[in-house]
Amino acid sequence: MEFQWLNTFITAADCGNFRRTAELLYISQPSVTVHIKQLEKELGILLFHRNGKKIKLTEEGKQYLGHAKRLLEVYQRGLEDITSFSQGYTRKLSLGISPLIADTILPYVLKSYTKQYPEVEISVKIIESVDIEQAVLNEEVDLGLSCLNSNHPTMISELLSKDRVILVAPHDGRDSESAPPLDEEEVLTTNYLITHNHPSYWDLLCRMVKNKYPSVRMMKVSQVHITKRFIVEGLGVSFLPTSTVRRELLEGRLLEVDCHSIQLPEANTYAIMKYDHSKQREFLQFISNYRL
Repeated sequence: MEFQWLNTFITAADCGNFRRTAELLYISQPSVTVHIKQLEKELGILLFHRNGKKIKLTEEGKQYLGHAKRLLEVYQRGLEDITSFSQGYTRKLSLGISPLIADTILPYVLKSYTKQYPEVEISVKIIESVDIEQAVLNEEVDLGLSCLNSNHPTMISELLSKDRVILVAPHDGRDSESAPPLDEEEVLTTNYLITHNHPSYWDLLCRMVKNKYPSVRMMKVSQVHITKRFIVEGLGVSFLPTSTVRRELLEGRLLEVDCHSIQLPEANTYAIMKYDHSKQREFLQFISNYRL
């Protein structure tokens, strides 16, 4: 049996059309027909009912589809393992990282890690914090770096770092040495407050801000990097973890506003694991030398 036949069969079952299958696999339509006929001959069953240009799985074809997918998955995993071994990798580590954490110092940390451990093949999935726990639980990733703690009874959750949250505004164009400091009340009441770009602290923070400044106008924006763009362009202000705006503050594109009347939260980073194995522990020990 050719694994190419399986791939053709699975693709045809998904799209229900031999012509479209040929386009997706970059082969000719007659080749698709040959692959299906060869597989049917090998199995001794009819896989598709043909109705003009449309095709539909037979009962036997539907029954075999799951087996075909598992066979192809095992074959592809074997190819990946051989390729990794030939490239010098002897271990694998898959990470699920929230977009917010990925936007900080983490790329530099990963670069340093791969230099120190060149035998480890790293794969990274960018996953929202609310979905990281499930990804680790399903073993889609070995380790999650999340803005949210896990309360699942079978999961291991460790606090990696705490980050100060600050009020950030666009640069006002004035000289930082001679200009008066930005006023908290003025900044919040004359701009949109861009909210919900962090998964943990915004609901409580919004209530505190509204209680102190009822006239504040709010705008929800789900991503930190978009929030920063909006602030730089003068669209509003926001409360953000210091680590996410460190560069913009140093470059003078954003300004920190002193907050005296609102109790600011902390933004935490957690490591989420299903197994406390050596590869997870080695990575956590390495990143403990950095401030995420």
